[in-house]
Amino acid sequence: MKRSQQNTNRFLLGLLLCCFHTIKAQNTTKDSITQLDEVVLIQDAIPKKATGITSSSKIAGQTFERFNPTDIPSAINQISGVYILSGAINTNRITIRGIGARTPYGTNKLRMYFNGIPVTNGTGSSTIEAYDFENLGAVEVIKGPKSTAYGSNLGGAILLDTKVSVQDKTQLINSFTMGSYNMLKDNLTFSHSEDGFNLSFSYNHLETDGFRQNSQFQRDGLLLNTQFRTGQKSSIVLLVNYIDYTAQIPSSINQTDFEEDPTRAASNWLAAQGYEANKYILTGLSHTYQFSEHLQNTTSVFYTYLDHYEPRPFNILDEFTNGFGIRSRFTGNWGKADFTFGGEFYKDEYDWGTFENLYEENDGNGSLQGTLLSNNMEFRRQFNLFGTLTYPITTQLSAQLGLNLNKTHYDFRDLFNQGESNASAIRDFDAILLPNLGLNYQLKNGKIYANISSGFSNPSLEETLTPDGIINPDIAQETGVNYELGTEWSLFNKRLSANITLYRMNVKNLLVAQRVGEDQYIGRNAGKTRHQGLELDVQYRGKISQAIRFSPYLSYTLNDHSFVDFVNEDNDYSGNPLTGVPKHRLSSGIDFRHKNGLQLNLTHQFVDEIPMTDANSISSDSFNVFHAKLGFRTAISSHVNLGLNAGINNIFDSNYAQSVLINAVGFGGAQPRYYYPGNGRNYFGGLQVNYVF
Repeated sequence: MKRSQQNTNRFLLGLLLCCFHTIKAQNTTKDSITQLDEVVLIQDAIPKKATGITSSSKIAGQTFERFNPTDIPSAINQISGVYILSGAINTNRITIRGIGARTPYGTNKLRMYFNGIPVTNGTGSSTIEAYDFENLGAVEVIKGPKSTAYGSNLGGAILLDTKVSVQDKTQLINSFTMGSYNMLKDNLTFSHSEDGFNLSFSYNHLETDGFRQNSQFQRDGLLLNTQFRTGQKSSIVLLVNYIDYTAQIPSSINQTDFEEDPTRAASNWLAAQGYEANKYILTGLSHTYQFSEHLQNTTSVFYTYLDHYEPRPFNILDEFTNGFGIRSRFTGNWGKADFTFGGEFYKDEYDWGTFENLYEENDGNGSLQGTLLSNNMEFRRQFNLFGTLTYPITTQLSAQLGLNLNKTHYDFRDLFNQGESNASAIRDFDAILLPNLGLNYQLKNGKIYANISSGFSNPSLEETLTPDGIINPDIAQETGVNYELGTEWSLFNKRLSANITLYRMNVKNLLVAQRVGEDQYIGRNAGKTRHQGLELDVQYRGKISQAIRFSPYLSYTLNDHSFVDFVNEDNDYSGNPLTGVPKHRLSSGIDFRHKNGLQLNLTHQFVDEIPMTDANSISSDSFNVFHAKLGFRTAISSHVNLGLNAGINNIFDSNYAQSVLINAVGFGGAQPRYYYPGNGRNYFGGLQVNYVF
């Protein structure tokens, strides 16, 4: 392992030096490709949503085009400091600067917005898989708790935006993709734009058998996004997103299965034919009013519904969530100062019950629902007030002050047990005030920025309850302070863009969900962690000839994260690297574009070994994965455009862990199941037809 690590470090250093040498040596010629914005990797037509001088990273169409249209994790993993561990299409855990790495399943400790509407539930859980990759126009990430207007969560915020309609055009676009594992995907979009009215309606379908046993996936979705002007100063936006998907669950596997045959599913999940079925709907209505040239307001009301059914080997979970809320934001200027202020209220009702799973008595036909084991309801509400003031101290120096006030309340109802065994309880967290101070100094070809901000994370459902389903009264909110210093440069007539950020975040009352059974966790505040690191984004845009453009790029992340104070029973893990976080990560590649419409994308990802236990007794192996995609676009007529593409993922057929389960426990003498294997070498090809009326 040590020799492998040394070779890895040499590879990283060599690749970094090679890329910088290549960038310096290239001929400098002006390029029309869009430029970086803040710590933006690639900017597209959709403007940045982060408030004022708040730094953020954004990827858009040019980045999305590099990958299979089912592979949103690879696209987002192009952003330094952000890493999606993907166990399957429906099993994604997003970590930002190490925050969220200890979450057993799914994503929490950040806040997610879809076209400005919050889509994170009452306990902070977000699901990126609820959105079709091909419907997205941009993904913007605010790293760390400096996102005052978007919740001040320790992990930050992810802002998803749909594609915008082409101005004054009516068009029909169909994208069809086929690939390995019987993968079939289709996205059909109708869009219309005219003066004061924009409409986009999409239908998408995805099905695949998956790389592993028991990993079939099928999804259908509808997306409606329409905007119309209601007056000279006002407009209304209606958003409806509906997703219906069923996904088999192969679950994690042990080291022997991972090394011998990574296509295997966990034996008990295979016997139970475990799966999840979801129906999800988001509806939102937003109104924007321009009071004057100095003041504007956007107010959104929204409703979400999730119906989830999941047979697992240990029980069957049947749940549904109703959520609704309102968000209102004022923006404007007062003299030299720019300001924003507003509020956000979200409330949901979470109903869930568990049943016996009698799959062992079902003659090999998989899961069979038995008697009721538990029946619960939880009412959750969260209220945020926020405000920022940005003031130009000089022509070059600007300062921004932000404040966020959060109040969270949980009301748990045990509908199954009666009398003394009833576990109903209320948990009302104290209001928490979170300040944020940012500075930005503008230079001729770049800028320097700094930030100090406070953030928090609410406990997840698992962390608020004991294994007996009782509210844990000792759980506190996780809090931290983030220090950040960064610089952004655009050189050689904007052909070379470089961003580098240093940060340190001190987190106390660390929330951990300790596994005590196959489906039992107990939440506790386990001490303090220190998150510090470096993030580097570099991109160069040049020409090989008048016909061929090329663009090498890399995003490098150094994570030096550790437990400062972490004692678990008799074990002292203080000083150990933080579980679930690779120390080094690198995304790199090169794009070639010919003026005749031909393009080639070569991409590479390196992920360092990941500690999988708090004692650091076992780690996943580091890995390199390479992808390639070839595309061609041409106009057949004045009304019809045609696009063709074909690609190879995991070119060298590496066996690697695309996600890991930390602190896994083996039950009944079985090996602990740490690994979610990544797909083997696989292929895809697609056809896109665009008809302009």
